[in-house]
Amino acid sequence: MEWRHDNGLEWLEARLPGSRAAFSTRRGGVSRGPFSSLNLGLLTDDEQPRVIENRGLLAATLGLAPERVAIGHQVHGAELATHSAPQPHGSFVDPHDSIPEVDGHVIGAPGLAALVFVADCLPVALSGPNGVAMLHCGWRGLAAGILARGAAAVSATDAAIGPGIGPCCYEVGGEVLDAFAGFDGEVGGDGRLDLAQVAQRALREAGVERIDSAGVCTSCESERFFSHRRDRGRTGCQAGLVWQEGTGP
Repeated sequence: MEWRHDNGLEWLEARLPGSRAAFSTRRGGVSRGPFSSLNLGLLTDDEQPRVIENRGLLAATLGLAPERVAIGHQVHGAELATHSAPQPHGSFVDPHDSIPEVDGHVIGAPGLAALVFVADCLPVALSGPNGVAMLHCGWRGLAAGILARGAAAVSATDAAIGPGIGPCCYEVGGEVLDAFAGFDGEVGGDGRLDLAQVAQRALREAGVERIDSAGVCTSCESERFFSHRRDRGRTGCQAGLVWQEGTGP
């Protein structure tokens, strides 16, 4: 992955076979206060017009048509939506209440992009001969097998794991530890969970051959990333996106 800068924005970019993935930061938008500055989350206390402007700015900077960016209402599950055309029920900059409750998007047609919102959970991009996918991976989604489902949907050969909370800052309780019982190395003796390592293990078990991981903790880097845990819920969201190259939005 490499850091990219344009139009005042900063993001991490990964190259996958026939596709690109981008992981945004909080830098370069118009939001203020605890949401400064590129907050992409409408379900926050931020001003909606500023969030919509931020979303349009990100899409324009990445060269994506906002109406062709698939989003969902994320519920920390393992359900996926497959898209072959723009969503009929709202878009990245014009969301409606009927947006599906899913935590992952599969893109099998050119000209579309998939996006998930994150603020400590992992955004994971997948690429394979059957398309691309972007998945929102918190501990519940990982435990429910969202990565295996996403990998199967696109016959994934490659993956990019974006920034998320690291084991340095992610102490968890008994419910989470029980969900990952038997994960040697991913769960520390001090009750800390390494989400990125869990994701890498799940991807390898799903047959993904090449995995690129950002290795960046959102909680540690307050100048770069929003973090739900660090900021005790009063924070914004960044995003992970993936799209096929050479297909024009």
